[in-house]
Amino acid sequence: MRSMTGHTRISLAASSVLAGILLAGVAAWGQENEFPPPETERLPVLKLSLADAIDAALDKSPNVRLFRERIAAARAASHTQLGALLPNISSMGKFNTQTFFLGTIGGAPERTDPFEIVDGRASFTQSIFSLSLIERWRASRSALHVAQLDSSTTENDTAAKVALAYFEVLRNQETLEARVANVSLYEELVAFIKNRQEGGMATGLDTARLETQLENERQRLELVKGEVDRAKFALLNSIGIGYDLTLELTDELKGFGGKIPSLEHAMEAAGVNRPELKAQMQRIRTAELSLRSIKGERLPSLSAEGNYGLIGNKFDNTTGTYSVGVQLSVPIFDGGQREGRIGQSASEFNQENFKLVLVKNQIGMEVREALVTLKSALEQHRIAQDGLKASLTEVNLAQERIRMLSSHTLELSNALFSLVRARDNMIDALFRVNASRVNLARAQGQVDQLRDQQTQQALLR
Repeated sequence: MRSMTGHTRISLAASSVLAGILLAGVAAWGQENEFPPPETERLPVLKLSLADAIDAALDKSPNVRLFRERIAAARAASHTQLGALLPNISSMGKFNTQTFFLGTIGGAPERTDPFEIVDGRASFTQSIFSLSLIERWRASRSALHVAQLDSSTTENDTAAKVALAYFEVLRNQETLEARVANVSLYEELVAFIKNRQEGGMATGLDTARLETQLENERQRLELVKGEVDRAKFALLNSIGIGYDLTLELTDELKGFGGKIPSLEHAMEAAGVNRPELKAQMQRIRTAELSLRSIKGERLPSLSAEGNYGLIGNKFDNTTGTYSVGVQLSVPIFDGGQREGRIGQSASEFNQENFKLVLVKNQIGMEVREALVTLKSALEQHRIAQDGLKASLTEVNLAQERIRMLSSHTLELSNALFSLVRARDNMIDALFRVNASRVNLARAQGQVDQLRDQQTQQALLR
């Protein structure tokens, strides 16, 4: 694995056959992945960096697009409420042939002769003052802001999900390279021990022990091959670009050497940047305006209306008529319906305030958890580095004892097992460091910075 070459080279004496075997096996750990890729049926190859994956998800993810459509729906609802405050103009045309009832004369009902009426008219209405309509429109504007902030929340969550899925693929790919190197090393060691057994310097138990470890590594290799494909499918699904392609990631798992922010700084950033917090505060505002809208129905409302048109008994025999006036509506009693809606709206307003406390508590927990996890991951990475160095030293010492014919292969077998485990620990530690960085960025509401090249390099440094 490229990122760990400096930790995995073993200096062995050239005169020893076993030294050559160990050098070749461990060097494979630091080489490019040369094993043939699985059959892909000539699917198109997509090369993705972390930033590219996030950008693609924000453009293609069905979940992100769903919330953007909700913004469009909220904007349309706001336009509808605004329309109630603007002039409403309509027109109509009417042509009637009719009669009138004149009464009953001499026992028989009488009516007029048929006559025609032609009427073409334009009408308008305009709200002059209605506090309820004004507050209802303001509430719809606030709901539009909520939809926009909910969309931002979804984008941030999607970016974090994609970043975690990206690092999961990298971890499995690194593990796959390690498994290939392990299998190659054990195959060469089994062959070497069999030669020693033929020369009387090893026993069948020595051979069987290493063959058992070899088969274990082969099984783990097959398992991780499936995990690589599964992780790639999960990444493609989170991006929303389909599965009919071959995915190649261009970034690598690397350690982090930056500074961990203090709790105060992280909480301050979360308070400023988290869209969930802004959205909940906007929901409180929306609920307040909705309550004021219903309460506004208690007040009188004033509107103007009028019409103008041509009316007559023929199309060419009409005269202009008009009507203009104002209407004052004073609510008196509606059976208590309004008061019931006010009570319901007041309860919804209180519920949104309680939800704000829950959101703040959740954000505080996420920030603290992300900081603790990052600190733990960095410590695990440090320990994994020390463990890898110790395991390499153990392998060197076991090799030297074998070369001097002063020890049997049990010590070497144990040393190789420790090396395999140390490699796994290093990969897991690197993944935890990068995953913790993503979680901390999300907790602070700064996931969008993962798309920035400079921040991305700091994450992967």
